[in-house]
Amino acid sequence: MQATQIPDFDASGPADLDGDAASGWRKPFSQVSLFWRTFFLLSILLIGSILAWLQTLRALEFEPRAVQTAQLLASQVNLSRAALVYADGIARISLIKTMKEEEGLRILPREPDDAFESQENDAFSRLVVQELGTRLGKSTLVASSLNGQPGLWVSFVIDGDDYWLQTDHAKFNPAGGTTWLIWLAVAAVLSLTGAALIAGLINRPLKDLSFAASRMREGNFSASQLDEHVNTSEIREVNIGFNRMAQKLAKVEQDRALMLAGISHDLRTPLARLRLETEMSVNSEEARAHMAADISQLDAIIDKFLDYARPDRTALTPVVLGDVVDSCIYSMRKLPDVNIKVDMEEDLMVHADEVELGRVITNLLENARRYGKSVHSGIAEITITAIARDKWVLMKVRDRGLGVAPSQLYQLTQPFFRGEAARTAANGAGLGLAIVEKTMQRMGGTFQLANSTSGGLSANLRLQRATRF
Repeated sequence: MQATQIPDFDASGPADLDGDAASGWRKPFSQVSLFWRTFFLLSILLIGSILAWLQTLRALEFEPRAVQTAQLLASQVNLSRAALVYADGIARISLIKTMKEEEGLRILPREPDDAFESQENDAFSRLVVQELGTRLGKSTLVASSLNGQPGLWVSFVIDGDDYWLQTDHAKFNPAGGTTWLIWLAVAAVLSLTGAALIAGLINRPLKDLSFAASRMREGNFSASQLDEHVNTSEIREVNIGFNRMAQKLAKVEQDRALMLAGISHDLRTPLARLRLETEMSVNSEEARAHMAADISQLDAIIDKFLDYARPDRTALTPVVLGDVVDSCIYSMRKLPDVNIKVDMEEDLMVHADEVELGRVITNLLENARRYGKSVHSGIAEITITAIARDKWVLMKVRDRGLGVAPSQLYQLTQPFFRGEAARTAANGAGLGLAIVEKTMQRMGGTFQLANSTSGGLSANLRLQRATRF
């Protein structure tokens, strides 16, 4: 065998060597699982609710807080003014000093040339200033800085003289953006955690059902049992129905095995007697040969039925692909109407059942020999190629015949279907390619048929790659 790199193989499946792409091999993009879909929807709902609640709270809290702030400022101004009015000159100086040291309040005379910045820089401040004007008089000024000194400055009048009262600006600020962001972050984290727990709780029964269904699809009915005592009534009914279905399928599988054993015994015994009687009773050598061929054909058809009805469980082991191919083509190389070329990498190993894989390759070679002969030479030109790509081994068996009508490609793997060329020349049961497809599925691979642009039919196989230890 030659070890050559085949650049026309696509990573997702074998492409034709003449450049035609095997588009059917491309997998669809991964879709979001039900857990994440539920989680995202719950997250959007919860975060939207939190934002709406936050906005409503701010709207309801905005005006009362502004009024309360204005009341506190007006109270400080009125108390300071009353204390200064009823204090004499010496006590007033001591009182102003005590207010500054103990309460953080500072009183300064208001000068005509004072430079100040208005506090009305947002909606909250404008509402506070409006309320202060109502309580202290329309001439009341509120500043955020005075002569370059930051703070909350409020003007007031004592006996006709103007003064400034400086108080702590931070005491009267609304809940800042940082506070709201902290609360929003905490609420969002708690909501997302709860959404994840709820989504996991909702999707756990579906995950168990999916796992059990996958095990049953592989023929492992004993691992397909679901809990029939869950608290949720709907899920309990689904689990009970699934378990009963699995039990019935297991019984069908058991009956099928018994039926196949009976077919193998009951049909092959009379066929063996017929063959013996033909050899001993028929004098004509030509008639004897035809009858023996008919009996052999019946025997082969029985084999096809048994192969197709074989149980789905298959034990996979590392197999050298080249050795299996060599054993399959050994007897066909001597046939005058077959020319086989093999081009694959050396020491390719796959996870497969060696007997099943040999049956797959033999069926494909036999199909190509029967229906893939060249119209010019009458010889079946068969090419076998294989290459390793990531976790897969991509294999192709193609002929140089007439190919198949595109409308019939998907039907060729249907049981008992024969193409136009096969209807006049076939003497089988119409199960060869159906057996190939089913066997590939049992071994965790894929199988697809495609027409080559240069003529002929191409059988594309994808097998699980194995490594040599």
